[in-house]
Amino acid sequence: MSDPHATAAPARIPVFEFTALMALLAATVAFSIDAMLPALPEIAAKLSPEAINRAQLVLTFFLLGIGVGTFVAGPLSDAIGRKRTIVVGVSIFVIGAVIGAQAQSLEVLLAARFVQGLGAAAPRIVPMALVRDMYSGREMAKVTAFIMMVFILVPALAASAGQLIIGFAGWRGVFYAFILFALIGLAWLSLRQPETLTPERRRPLRAGLLWAGTKEVLGDRDVRLYILTMTLGFGQMFALLSSSQQLFAAFGAVESFPKWFALMAILAGSGTAFNALFVMRLGMRRMVRGTYMMQVISSGAMLALILGGAVTPPDGFIFLFAWTVTVFMMAGITFGNLNALAMQRMGHLAGLAASVVSAFSTMGAVLIAAPVGLMFDGTALPIVVATFTCSSLAVILMGLVRENA
Repeated sequence: MSDPHATAAPARIPVFEFTALMALLAATVAFSIDAMLPALPEIAAKLSPEAINRAQLVLTFFLLGIGVGTFVAGPLSDAIGRKRTIVVGVSIFVIGAVIGAQAQSLEVLLAARFVQGLGAAAPRIVPMALVRDMYSGREMAKVTAFIMMVFILVPALAASAGQLIIGFAGWRGVFYAFILFALIGLAWLSLRQPETLTPERRRPLRAGLLWAGTKEVLGDRDVRLYILTMTLGFGQMFALLSSSQQLFAAFGAVESFPKWFALMAILAGSGTAFNALFVMRLGMRRMVRGTYMMQVISSGAMLALILGGAVTPPDGFIFLFAWTVTVFMMAGITFGNLNALAMQRMGHLAGLAASVVSAFSTMGAVLIAAPVGLMFDGTALPIVVATFTCSSLAVILMGLVRENA
């Protein structure tokens, strides 16, 4: 006789369809950031002509919303189920997009982007829980690898898509594209994907349990060091991302910005392949520390070129472009390793730990990226100095980690 208490395996849709759906949901964040980049000059001209750098806050407020929402999305999915959490998150995201499309002031637009970020946290975090529910071992690795490949491709296409939409419908049209993108993913999820977390496997959402789990995660010295290192890495990358359109425009790459951004994303994606080739041989911790050391060297050389007068428009663009590729390549090598390192001893708190690590590192990164972006002065100097400083501190922090990985 079968065991009446046994938990049935989650119902499955075909693996290719499941992987494509998870990739589409996870791509909500990348599309919501990169498609906005070509819109920043028009937003600045319309809503903040007296302080055009403030338009960068359209990106940082979205990231801040993700940071806050991420803290809730993981535990919420453990309590009410994966699908329901994604439905709630995407609904909040769509509400934020509707408000953003109608915004008549920068302040309202920033509030809308924060709401969008809150909602986007669910399709950012919960698909990974769905993958864990459905697959394990090599099959899980294959699904996750495909999702990461989409993460590389979306930035390469989103800026061009954003520019095309803006040319047809203005910057407000980008928000309607966000709504369409989100509703396609929501409809697909609702119609095809079964719930993978059965009621008997759910954990109640209790403040006491969340607080105790958060204290345990943050009570681990090495986890704190990894979170701080991720914060520095995210901070320098987000600062460059939010300044990239203005920075490229200062070197004459205005209309061609989406093409250069696409090439940069594709080249930077090689960092993921490099990591896959060498991480088993060198270990995660050495890979991370070595990558940040290389970024210190790259940014130090770039700083010397700037101070020497070599990075000036238009001939200095080649130095600027090469350096930006190294910053985004650094992200492809370090972020996955840092997440894995932070989670090594947190298997019993995997969902909550993932939320805590992501939330604190994202919100901390906003505190770095926002002021650096606002310091943009038409040159690469502020962002290069910030990147050199953040990477140097990251090297020091990784040297303090006690365990080897």
